[in-house]
Amino acid sequence: MDALVDGQVVVPLVQNLERLDESVREEADGVHNTLAIVENMNEFQPEMCTEVAQQGLLQWLLKRLKAKMPFDANKLSCSEVLAILLQDNHENRELLGEVDGIDVLLQQLPVFKRHNPSTAEEQEKMENPFDSLCSCLMLSSNRERFLKGEGLQLMNLILWEKISRSRALKVLDHAMIGPEGTGNCHKFVDILGLRTIFPLFMKSPRKIKKVGTTERELEEHVCWILASLLCNVRGQQRTRLLNKFTEKDNEKVDRLMELHFKYLGAMQVADKKIEGEQYDIVWWGEIIDKDVEDESYLWRLDAGLSVLQHMCYIMAEICSANVSQIRQRVHQILNMRGSSIKIVRHIIKEYSENIRDGGSPEFRENKPKRIVGLLKNF
Repeated sequence: MDALVDGQVVVPLVQNLERLDESVREEADGVHNTLAIVENMNEFQPEMCTEVAQQGLLQWLLKRLKAKMPFDANKLSCSEVLAILLQDNHENRELLGEVDGIDVLLQQLPVFKRHNPSTAEEQEKMENPFDSLCSCLMLSSNRERFLKGEGLQLMNLILWEKISRSRALKVLDHAMIGPEGTGNCHKFVDILGLRTIFPLFMKSPRKIKKVGTTERELEEHVCWILASLLCNVRGQQRTRLLNKFTEKDNEKVDRLMELHFKYLGAMQVADKKIEGEQYDIVWWGEIIDKDVEDESYLWRLDAGLSVLQHMCYIMAEICSANVSQIRQRVHQILNMRGSSIKIVRHIIKEYSENIRDGGSPEFRENKPKRIVGLLKNF
């Protein structure tokens, strides 16, 4: 396999792809077989993805996706291979952005703002560009390209569609997170995205069997988006965001607290299970080492810890915004449910110690400091 890469076998393969006429059945089969070879090469040696993309394949894939041709097995294979090349690969994400690949990916999606996919192939056709976008948005420069390409407007429209909604939420989550997502956060408020995201916050859509999306995943992405908005927006946009929590007798604060106690209860069940497991470890004379602690933390994440942490972060943000009615409502509900600020503070403190949404070391250092400041005003 190394010999194939060293010999730049992909170069003649791509050159051959350029020459093939897919209107001829045999040559269309040749395209399909070539893509299968590349996919198998990447499966055996994932580190080859960079070399393969740099040798011209990524540009050809984008060109093929952009071509105005009927959807077929080859176009589906192109989207699959592209998603593979971009997965966990900084160099390929950067290359795609430089050759206007973000626009090409966005051009594959407008059809899903009008109707939901009806077949398994259409479903996969939809998922691959969304997955590729999420991979690319891990790179800060691509978030700016996404903003300029009006990706936010497109995602905001797609949120109205049941099947593709969860994918659009995931893309928005990736586009807005961290300091690099500030521009996207401000623009989302400007394009009236709050009118779309808050109805999803108020009532979680039912589980969608076709895409395997759970209610928790939808609630997770919505809460991460709201947390990013509260962290990043300033000025008039922030005022508009906070006003959403005060309208209709603070109904969105009530919903936030409802979700908080839902996930707090799930976490308490998980903690009891972990406590029992660790008790057994000690009883057998073994040590609770770092591996055990890491495994316990992963169990808590599976139980919804990340959602709970973001709920508490949102709570801290809105209570520290000098809007007395919000703070009073939060404290009132906590007291009514027999809970306390101490529990919320403990959860937020744990979140600050496990920050996931930062690119630069400077941000990972400053975000916990911001959280400490919020807790002082909670």
